[in-house]
Amino acid sequence: MAELYQTQRAMRNIRRAALQRGVIGILDIGTSKIACLVLRFDGTGTFRETDGVGPMAGQVNFRVIGAASTRSRGMRRGQIDVMAETERAIRTVVAAAQKVAGVRVDHVIACLSGGRPASYGLAGEITLEAGRVHDHDVASVLAACDAPDFGRGREVLHAQPVNFAVDNRSGLGDPRDHVGNRLACDMHVLTVDGDVIGNLVQCIRRCDLELAGVASASYASARASLVEDEQELGAACIDFGGGGTGVSIFVKKHMIFADNVNIGGQLVTQDIAQGLRVPLPVAERLKTLNGGVEATGRDDRDMLDTGTGSGEWDADRRPVSRADLIGIMRPRVEEILEGVREVLDAAGFDSMPSQQIVLTGGGSQIPGLDGLAARILGPNIRCGRPLRIDGLAHQFTDPGFSSAVGLALFAAHPQDEWWDFEMPAHSYPTRSLRRAYRWFRNNW
Repeated sequence: MAELYQTQRAMRNIRRAALQRGVIGILDIGTSKIACLVLRFDGTGTFRETDGVGPMAGQVNFRVIGAASTRSRGMRRGQIDVMAETERAIRTVVAAAQKVAGVRVDHVIACLSGGRPASYGLAGEITLEAGRVHDHDVASVLAACDAPDFGRGREVLHAQPVNFAVDNRSGLGDPRDHVGNRLACDMHVLTVDGDVIGNLVQCIRRCDLELAGVASASYASARASLVEDEQELGAACIDFGGGGTGVSIFVKKHMIFADNVNIGGQLVTQDIAQGLRVPLPVAERLKTLNGGVEATGRDDRDMLDTGTGSGEWDADRRPVSRADLIGIMRPRVEEILEGVREVLDAAGFDSMPSQQIVLTGGGSQIPGLDGLAARILGPNIRCGRPLRIDGLAHQFTDPGFSSAVGLALFAAHPQDEWWDFEMPAHSYPTRSLRRAYRWFRNNW
């Protein structure tokens, strides 16, 4: 576990150095598109111990000075399928963003949506020898969290303390200097398949970039799409991506659960292509411009131009109504929402005091989706767009860029992670976690 601690701190130090130099890149590597933002930091913010529990807590001011996106290549269901194609796409989008920004990008923070994410809630408790909470006590209680065996090949992506309690006083964000006899902590750990992250690291290295952080796309999307009250009181964020649909739950401004439904917008496009016998690009255009999930009487008469360009009269002029298109899309969208419902039920979302659900991601813009989601998931539904950040062009405030904007917030306003604390050398968590981040040690 000491190795995990050291490698994660090394990556955090890389990020700190990049922020101090003033420029860092954001890479959202999705199944449908790859987006890159170039952030410039003004240097007025510093990481101060008094800003939060961990050394990384704090805020710095930043501005987007470059942005670009391109169609994703070599990706399948949120993970790299063909390394060379994904590398070319990343090089293309980074070069375009650098050209807009007028600066070179050497360090990037990336996110991933695949890898079969799994959430765990860990708990730890210690006795306060001095009768008051000191910095080393916070590190010790985190080290005391009993970690289960996450399984072969599973790696830790996030490990965030979400709650502290001193004696009977729970719900503390920063327990330092509180008087008491016992200190307890709850920590949320998110694990993913190690091979998925290893491929991501390898691909970024092949692009001559240095990795300064990795985050879950579900976590990043929620950071960008949930307003402050929703993050505090509790809400679920549903990120409709191309390769999958991410689900994350926030409360007290911390993510306490994340999972993924392995069905996304690309499968809807494939259904349209097969059902209407049109090429995939035509199916994507029909879905984007004419798609929906709620049919009306007028849709039977609203005929669509398939425009396949095949040169065959019958194929190019075959009549297709919008009702036909909706009839193909709705069952698949319902299947996605039913999968989301199962994930929320498994997470115990019904027992939370707030039942707010926010839809984001490119697929959230399907007309009528909010009404269908309200019938399947619950009435408290809204469609969320990423928060505006300084310098971001209007076209990048689309819900499809929630993960990219959330990664920018993740870079500038970090939350505490387990490896931000100076752990006692003799009290790392249980041996079952010592395999974590082997991919990082082997590749750097």
